[in-house]
Amino acid sequence: MQSSSIPSVVVVGGGVFGVSTALHLKRLGADVRLVTAGSFGDGATGRSLSWLNSARFRSAEYHRLRLLGIDRYRTLAARRPDAPWLRFDGGLTWDTDDASNGIAKAFEHERSIGYDALLLSPDRVAAVTPGVDIRAITPQGAKFNPGEGWVDLSELVGVMLEEFVALGGRADAGVGLAEIETTGGRASGVALASGERIAADAVALAVGPASPKMLARFGAQIPDMTPISLLVRTAPLRHPLRAVLNTPRVALRPAPDGGFALDSAWSEEEVRVRDDGGYEVRDDTLVRLLAEASAVLEGNPRLRVAATGVGPKPIPGDADPVLGEIDEAPGLHVVFSHSGATLGLIVGELIAESIVAGRPHPLLAPFRATRFAAARTAGRLERARPLSLT
Repeated sequence: MQSSSIPSVVVVGGGVFGVSTALHLKRLGADVRLVTAGSFGDGATGRSLSWLNSARFRSAEYHRLRLLGIDRYRTLAARRPDAPWLRFDGGLTWDTDDASNGIAKAFEHERSIGYDALLLSPDRVAAVTPGVDIRAITPQGAKFNPGEGWVDLSELVGVMLEEFVALGGRADAGVGLAEIETTGGRASGVALASGERIAADAVALAVGPASPKMLARFGAQIPDMTPISLLVRTAPLRHPLRAVLNTPRVALRPAPDGGFALDSAWSEEEVRVRDDGGYEVRDDTLVRLLAEASAVLEGNPRLRVAATGVGPKPIPGDADPVLGEIDEAPGLHVVFSHSGATLGLIVGELIAESIVAGRPHPLLAPFRATRFAAARTAGRLERARPLSLT
């Protein structure tokens, strides 16, 4: 291990959180080794709809963190104005036509906290954002958030990896499962499946749905409500849609190649987990998901499946992120959150600053894993808040 003035860090996990953390550490001068079990971006990162937002209802602390996340993407977009994988063309949302419709309430809340929002009747949507079949919008109208956008996380991971390596970082894929090692109760490195041991002053763990199990070894109990996700990518076509759509039966966004990325809660529930741990998606599920997507798009284009991604979507038990150093194993820092897209850049930055400075960043305080121990002591855990697709 190196002296504290130039910390050595092992980052475990090749998704957006792991790569972002490694890059920000390298920018701060740390000696960084980035390792991942499979290939970079092959987990939840590759299955994210990647809607950049802080819409609807959430705690003030979480809202602030998400706004900072969007801010970092805007800085990146200014530096790469022609990047086809990062766009800010807004987000359009409508709810079901029944008593559960909360569009007006969500709009009023967002306006009350200064989050840019418009409440549009169906006939006004076309003049504000193109590419939507207004016949699909429920009579209560749609909420448009002009400041929202989307990012293709696979492209972003590639861009960050390129800079990381150029700065002298070492990135190794396909290393298999990594085991966190401790010395005197403090994280001191990792052991790879090959038998290689990597000593370090700190370890950053960004392994998505595997986080609770890995942390349980140290006595950290992280409630988990990770579901199965299904992301479908369509073949390219010419279409005017620019915004992210979040509708009752499907959520979708444009993709850099001209196709769409889409998902839904109901289609994820139809994924079957096989006895061997693999996943099975029925053809009729895909057919119906494509039909739902076509129904909300202007011209109702014929959509074809180009690729599907299936696997766990990491979500902590109270739906808020788990971020920062673990009390049960000092030197071990964790990132466990479903908000991989919106938080991808800012969380990597804050975790890196915490490690290099040797003290937790104040913005991470509400998201430390210690909150679960406090909740258990009080005999309760917060009920999960409604989730946004991210």
